[in-house]
Amino acid sequence: MTKIRFTALAAVLSMASVAFAATPADEIAPYVYPRNTPAKARPIGQMIDADTYLTLSDNGKAIEQRDVKSGKVTGTLVDLATTRENTIENIEGFELSPDGSKVLLWRDVQPIYRHSYTASYYVYEVRSRLLRPLSDNFPRQRMAKFAPNSRMVAFVGGDNNIYLKKLDYNTEVAVTADGEINSVINGVPDWTYEEEFTTDCSMIFSPDSETFCFLRYNEQQVPLYSLPVYEGTCDPHKEYALYPGEYRYKYPVAGQPNSQVTLHSYDIDERKLSELTLPGTFEYIPRIFYTPEGKVLAVTLNRDQNRMEIYSVNPASKVAKSVFVDESKAWISPETYEDLQICADGFIVNSSRSGFASLYKYSYSGALLRTVCEQQADVTACYGQDAAGNIYYQIAAPTPIDRTVCRLDIKGKTTTVGENDGWNVASFSSDMSYVMVNHSNAATVPVYTLYKGNGSKVRVIEDNAAYAARVADLPKCEFITVPSDGNSLNAYIIKPAGFDPSKKYPVVMHQYSGPGSQSVCNRWQLDWQQYFAMQGFVVVCVDGRGTGGRGTSFRDAVYRNLGHYETIDQINAARYVAAMPGIDGKRIGICGWSYGGYEALMCATIKGSPFAAACSVAPVTDWHYYDTVYAERYMLTPQQNFEGYEQSSPLNRAANLACPLMLMYGTSDDNVHPANSLQFASALQSAGLLFDMMVFPNMNHSINGCNARAVVYANMLRFFKRELM
Repeated sequence: MTKIRFTALAAVLSMASVAFAATPADEIAPYVYPRNTPAKARPIGQMIDADTYLTLSDNGKAIEQRDVKSGKVTGTLVDLATTRENTIENIEGFELSPDGSKVLLWRDVQPIYRHSYTASYYVYEVRSRLLRPLSDNFPRQRMAKFAPNSRMVAFVGGDNNIYLKKLDYNTEVAVTADGEINSVINGVPDWTYEEEFTTDCSMIFSPDSETFCFLRYNEQQVPLYSLPVYEGTCDPHKEYALYPGEYRYKYPVAGQPNSQVTLHSYDIDERKLSELTLPGTFEYIPRIFYTPEGKVLAVTLNRDQNRMEIYSVNPASKVAKSVFVDESKAWISPETYEDLQICADGFIVNSSRSGFASLYKYSYSGALLRTVCEQQADVTACYGQDAAGNIYYQIAAPTPIDRTVCRLDIKGKTTTVGENDGWNVASFSSDMSYVMVNHSNAATVPVYTLYKGNGSKVRVIEDNAAYAARVADLPKCEFITVPSDGNSLNAYIIKPAGFDPSKKYPVVMHQYSGPGSQSVCNRWQLDWQQYFAMQGFVVVCVDGRGTGGRGTSFRDAVYRNLGHYETIDQINAARYVAAMPGIDGKRIGICGWSYGGYEALMCATIKGSPFAAACSVAPVTDWHYYDTVYAERYMLTPQQNFEGYEQSSPLNRAANLACPLMLMYGTSDDNVHPANSLQFASALQSAGLLFDMMVFPNMNHSINGCNARAVVYANMLRFFKRELM
């Protein structure tokens, strides 16, 4: 029944005039995404000269020129009100051609998966103001990219084939012809590569624009997965009002066949397509690059993902040579290939061979040129090298819960760019002459400051002063450490205002716990946790073994045995928290999303669990159900590690559940499929156990849009109030 309330003014005007109370979701909405987000600064991005950069106007109808030092608009590069030949309503994104003569514009972006999308692309000629669709054959395209000579644009059409638009002649040339939905993909990754190798483009031009290279994904042997699609009410599908639809795509679960990925080159003048065969045995090609001299660097991984080898390939002679090998006793960290930087005189790789993620620079023939950074702290990002040879990176220092941006000059001197404390994230102008640093800590909202590459401060771009005033009185985050099996675990605690240690408060522990992740960070984080504390809960978060920022020994402890040490650490943390002043040890709940949802189930189904309630959102319930790259990176295949898969499955011990449980998931989750939650629900039912469940029709793994995120946490709060208060 809906609650109603009378306002004083309404009662005076009319006894029949009533105002409905806000729903629980309305009340928590300001604290969760997207309404909890502070202002972000405009990226400096593309420079057009030493003092001027480009930004999209607030109304999306122009591309403005701005002065770097003042941030003021000094001119307009593109104005949709003055374009010739064609007009469009708005711009959602843009890319300036390398010579500055043209602009690639796109609008009407429609997401495919986490990173990928299709859009309607247009080419704008700056001098003539001519605006033309990129393609006359495909109304929507993927991954449109300028050639270095600015005379061509490559893109992928709706048929999974690559096309080159030759702008001088306004002609469109097909590079490939074998593309087919759910069969062969050219130039853009399949689902697994996009999700687990964080890439959305697999095609590159040579520096001289004479050759084009790409990856081809043959997914014919990959099993099809299908998800139901309903009409719904959030962006409704009217066509499925009476009968549900279906979405089908290729998704390889652990142990199943992956796409067969091959490297190809295309001679643009000769229109000749060739396969570039790589030696050795490998399963994946997560990255390809062109070197300045026109060689292709192909990064390969074996299926176990504990050996990475980089080959240098000559597209003309097709000769391939191994130039770098990295191996691990557990797994190669994704940062090793994700952070690989191509420089004028070599490449920089982030390797964990010292026990901590460190940076090394190699020549293109494979010789070690210098150790960029090797210390007892993890390098968490490599931003690249500027024209003067200075190298920029981010490191987990001064403590593992902090991040510092550093600059190493050509003389070997390291300096800090930005602040020395808290959480600092850098973004660079296209020529790396300027860097914008987003700085925050647990008590300070994000402040965006512009620096020159040498670290000298230019100006504060966004200080979020109004936002800071709005959140000043919220419950504060305190950092603590928690002991577990001889380890000191990083943690934070958020207490209700006026916390009285003589009383007994219920606790909600939340975590993510996934390998290499970090939830306990010295940065600004406003989310549902503060609202829960305002409702009388103590909120605790603990990063157990397997999480990142603390070197490979701490991280790799979970190898081949996911969920084991994470569960021990969360249970030990719960018992430690239970003994703290003001805590009711009999009223501790645990929750999590995705891997955190998995770990919440692991904790709730272990015999003797100390948790009084558990909430699991979009959880993996058995690693047999998850994709090859992620599951096998940490567990190997089910055929190689049968016992590990059996022991790490909450599904296999569902009957042990001894506390109230809330499950939530989206029916269109292409990442952690609904089958995970449904199979777990079936196991609980077969064991005669009762539980709560909320389903989000047509929502993906993020469960966002139409206030759905607020509903997730409002339901979680209702559940924990019922079970713990």
